[in-house]
Amino acid sequence: MINFLIKKSLILFIIFFLSACSSIPKNTANSCSIFNERYLWYKHAKKTEKKWGTPIYLQLAIIKMESSFDWLAKPPRQKLFKIVPYKRPSSSFGYSQAVKGTWRQYKDETGNKYATRARFKDSVDFIGWYTSKTEKILKVPKTDAFKQYIAYHEGWGNYKNYKNNKKVINLANRVEKQSNIYKKQLSDCKKSLSTKKYIIF
Repeated sequence: MINFLIKKSLILFIIFFLSACSSIPKNTANSCSIFNERYLWYKHAKKTEKKWGTPIYLQLAIIKMESSFDWLAKPPRQKLFKIVPYKRPSSSFGYSQAVKGTWRQYKDETGNKYATRARFKDSVDFIGWYTSKTEKILKVPKTDAFKQYIAYHEGWGNYKNYKNNKKVINLANRVEKQSNIYKKQLSDCKKSLSTKKYIIF
């Protein structure tokens, strides 16, 4: 009986801990607000910037567009006859909305075999890895949020056809605009974030 209660308490603690760490920030339009609420995220994003050279503001802008910072985000199901729930259009999942195949490639190439798409730390590292490969393959600088997002959304192979895709151009424009906003915000609070010694979940 005691063991059962201990196990039950442990499960409840884990659920509470995960929900606290993974809930959507209150103000996802403001990078300073995001990191003040989730300081550990700043550490992860900063580490990704140092490791891959991918600016923090681009990491956030991609996640904002892809999942709105929802750790369990999935594409909505398609519907048969407009009413019957059917399969999802892709295997995209988590903060980065990475599909299974590309996520597997990321894990194989980086050796991060325990990475999960529902964890912010792994998601920003994935974005760093992906944008770095985009720079190598397509010669797109990591500071070019517009073209980086097109490559992220369309894939390296389909990138060359983006000029005929008004939808993806519109999305990329939104990512570029959001990245510029995040960049300006971070310039105002970066110093205070860098001097904090505590962690807020």
